[in-house]
Amino acid sequence: ADLLATISESDLSRALHELGDEPDHQRIARWIVCHRERRSIRKTTDLVHLIFEAKQISPQEWRERKDARQHDLHPAARTFQVLRILVNDELAALKELLRLAPGCLRPGGRIGIISFHSGEDRLVEESFASGLSNGIYVATAEEALRPTSQERFTNPRSRSAKLRWARAGG
Repeated sequence: ADLLATISESDLSRALHELGDEPDHQRIARWIVCHRERRSIRKTTDLVHLIFEAKQISPQEWRERKDARQHDLHPAARTFQVLRILVNDELAALKELLRLAPGCLRPGGRIGIISFHSGEDRLVEESFASGLSNGIYVATAEEALRPTSQERFTNPRSRSAKLRWARAGG
């Protein structure tokens, strides 16, 4: 609630775009900033209602569409993901992990990181590539490993997961 009450429209839009790959990032940010002055956003349901309004869809329309597509994300899912990342400062924690990890590995030791959105994956990919070119790692995954269609079917939450690995030199 505190973050939503103070974040600028441009910062919110950028975060929704970069951290959540939210296609309606500008509209959602504008809608939140315009409406937070008239009604504070204190509950998750308040935010969900604003996002439905910004996306110009009713909960009923979304439910009907979801029934047809089974695995559609909830319209507010990306926004909540971004807010969690910002509040918990998750990217800073990941950057720190990536900085410290090579010193924690024995020669030949391996690190594997599963990311769930493109912002995280970019950081991991860039860190591993940099470590490879600087001789910190002797091998890295050429491509991220993704869940199979069977795994995505049995575990829909795995759909955005990407596993990258690196092996320390020595």
